[in-house]
Amino acid sequence: MSRIERAFQKGKTFIGFITAGDPCLEKTTEFILEMERAGADIVEIGIPFSDPVAEGEVIQAANIRALSAGTTVPKIFELVADLRQKTDMPLAFMTYLNPVFHYGYEAFFKKCKDVQIGGIIIPDLPFEESGEVREYAEKYGIDLILLVAPTSEERAGKIAEASRGFVYVVSSMGITGVRSEIKTNLEAIVKTIKSATGTPVAVGFGISTPEQAAGIAGFADGVIVGSAIVKIIAEHGNDAGEYIYEYIKSIRTELEK
Repeated sequence: MSRIERAFQKGKTFIGFITAGDPCLEKTTEFILEMERAGADIVEIGIPFSDPVAEGEVIQAANIRALSAGTTVPKIFELVADLRQKTDMPLAFMTYLNPVFHYGYEAFFKKCKDVQIGGIIIPDLPFEESGEVREYAEKYGIDLILLVAPTSEERAGKIAEASRGFVYVVSSMGITGVRSEIKTNLEAIVKTIKSATGTPVAVGFGISTPEQAAGIAGFADGVIVGSAIVKIIAEHGNDAGEYIYEYIKSIRTELEK
């Protein structure tokens, strides 16, 4: 069992997302440690990319800020290596395929192993074309975490069976972003996935309030929050640490009721 999958054995799992280098790499380290202190079980580290097709305006803006600050993949690997001196919490990369391909599959996944990245999520990697990436992920012991969308339907079971670490269920069609209401029949989707695999299931895209998180945790193994955290960083910049802590603490408290 991988480090990421083990994180789900503690109970309802909270997974937070942050864009590396927003507003700078030093603050990314600080913010991730604040997320852990507040009760995050896993953190997804977004690798900034110039064309993040699955992202809403909040995370798109974070990508621009990070790239403008000079964030690169080698610098992000250095950041994770430094983090590993301070924490052993499970970490995963959220990235598009282009940065991985450009770095080189072999070199990228070897470096992930070296700095103890546990998993990777690639939103623009089609399931049917994931074989080559999976080969290197398995070679270096990195969980390739796959996404199941509301439109996956009959493919949901196959995707779930192939996913490692956890299955990432996308709550709504469209791009990432805070949503006041999630209308997808997520409980039915999660039930279908659980009938196909024993791998934990986490739901993301649009979750922003403690109440939404608690509702989804009623039938899923974990919840993923991204845009709401990135929005806090956009609002408070270098001073966002305490606000991130308080926000995640409020969700963690709700999940433990």
